[in-house]
Amino acid sequence: MNLTLKIWRQKNASDKGKMVDYKVDDISPDMSFLEMLDVLNEQLINKDDAPIAFDHDCREGICGMCSLYINGEAHGPDRGVTTCQLHMRMFNDGDTIYIEPFRASAFPVVKDLIVDRSSFDRIQHAGGFISVNTSGNTIDANAIPIEKHDADTAFEAATCIGCGACVASCKNSSAMLFVGAKVSQFALLPQGKVEATDRVLNMVKQMDEEGFGNCTNTGACEVECPKGISLENIARMNREYLKASLKG
Repeated sequence: MNLTLKIWRQKNASDKGKMVDYKVDDISPDMSFLEMLDVLNEQLINKDDAPIAFDHDCREGICGMCSLYINGEAHGPDRGVTTCQLHMRMFNDGDTIYIEPFRASAFPVVKDLIVDRSSFDRIQHAGGFISVNTSGNTIDANAIPIEKHDADTAFEAATCIGCGACVASCKNSSAMLFVGAKVSQFALLPQGKVEATDRVLNMVKQMDEEGFGNCTNTGACEVECPKGISLENIARMNREYLKASLKG
């Protein structure tokens, strides 16, 4: 496959940035998208040009770091996958591919295709945890019975990897699917009841302070989420927030 790549290049956070054209030839359709970028970077390095900076780690669809906006879609044209799981067979020989970083004011660009998603970490720190009894009288976690439907639903919410595709896909740059998943994960379990009120109030407050927009039920976040996190989690978060507000 011979491809034309239009890639966002930006030296640092204060640089204006621009799209730059590159050509790559003899790309195997069995390559992953990141392997294709590795090939391009090897060519650039051999020419003494600066390689393209992009986030990656596990390359197994687990860590959520490989956040690229490809042809106007978070993680590219496939569904239920992260960028590292996207294969070049999803494209055709001669295609022009646009590659950009995730765009949101709360995700400032650090360099090229890398954005700062530490805003997600601060939301987690605000309430995404549970209290643990370490007094010496602790009880095994599996000693607490949990209704299977609740356990399954909590596990589905917990599959969120915090990649930020929901934010990049939303016209309002809303983080409510991410926050809803993190709130739901604990709201459904008995271990999460102790901090339930403070959790949702603090996480939503931090989300607003980070500059994320609100949800208008477009549903793009659920469609582009590589883990298929349901919009039901946003509804659950809204219910938890209303209950916590009344208690407070």
